[in-house]
Amino acid sequence: MNELSGIIFNIQRYTVHDGPGIRTEFFLKGCTLSCEWCSNPEGLSREPQVGIYPNRCLGADKCSWCRKVCPVPDALVTVEGKTGHVDREKCTACMACTDTCPAEALKQWGVKMTVEEAFGIAMEDREFYRKSGGGVTVSGGESLLQADFVAALYAALKENGIHTCVESALNIPKENVEKVLPVTDLFITDIKHMDSGVHKARCGTGNERIHDNIRFIAASGKPMVIRIPVIRGFNADEENIRRTGEFIRNELGSAVRQLQLLPYRKLGTEKYASLEMPYPMEGYDIPDREEWEQVIRNYAEMLQQMGVPAVSGSNTPIPL
Repeated sequence: MNELSGIIFNIQRYTVHDGPGIRTEFFLKGCTLSCEWCSNPEGLSREPQVGIYPNRCLGADKCSWCRKVCPVPDALVTVEGKTGHVDREKCTACMACTDTCPAEALKQWGVKMTVEEAFGIAMEDREFYRKSGGGVTVSGGESLLQADFVAALYAALKENGIHTCVESALNIPKENVEKVLPVTDLFITDIKHMDSGVHKARCGTGNERIHDNIRFIAASGKPMVIRIPVIRGFNADEENIRRTGEFIRNELGSAVRQLQLLPYRKLGTEKYASLEMPYPMEGYDIPDREEWEQVIRNYAEMLQQMGVPAVSGSNTPIPL
């Protein structure tokens, strides 16, 4: 089997939200966007990183194994008697500290895995896929920054009759999409905002390449699910939602099987803390849940009236 390797920061088994049926989902490191609401900051960098959880530390007086095995002096810093800071300019991400810590106060974000290893993990749950119509999903980060790895893994899975799904922001070269297109059964992507300037201000780049790749996948005949993370003060206005619906209806044809409107949730804050990164949406005032979900249902109904297959949330079965 192909010995290509990928960098994976999480594997979720028995997930039911990112594609049909029961699925195994691989989260790959590296991203080309910097969305303020990202819930997977450990997926932004392409390289493995050390995450730190000082509240789990046993204390320097009881355990100092992390500092004993660290090959770089002062890369790990004691704060109030516990390992509380990683000097990331000095840290080489050798992961000696994460391997040694008995309390899991230091965590490795990102593990190198071969196609054969990932294939073996995925195939452990093939009976669940068969009974539920599920399969394997790759996400991120940006899954298609590692397109060669995904293509090789999915080729092996397709040989064994496993359904495959790519979740990607699609801010990547079209060549990366072409590599996985023959072995991918379903694509999931976002349309975060139709205005490229607004998209750049909040996500770090414009949306032109994303929309071009969405058009390319639609033209190929591959089915897609498109998601809108509905965020007040960003894209939650009728004009933007309507423009998104018109883009889907007028340019993508029947390729889009479902448009999911997802309410923003403040997720992943503890992972930002583990990487000692500020959470960009810290000051965001979350609307009342029941009230906001009704607003989203209203948007979904408006889109349905336009002829767009919109739903509120991600729990509605995908018609494939």
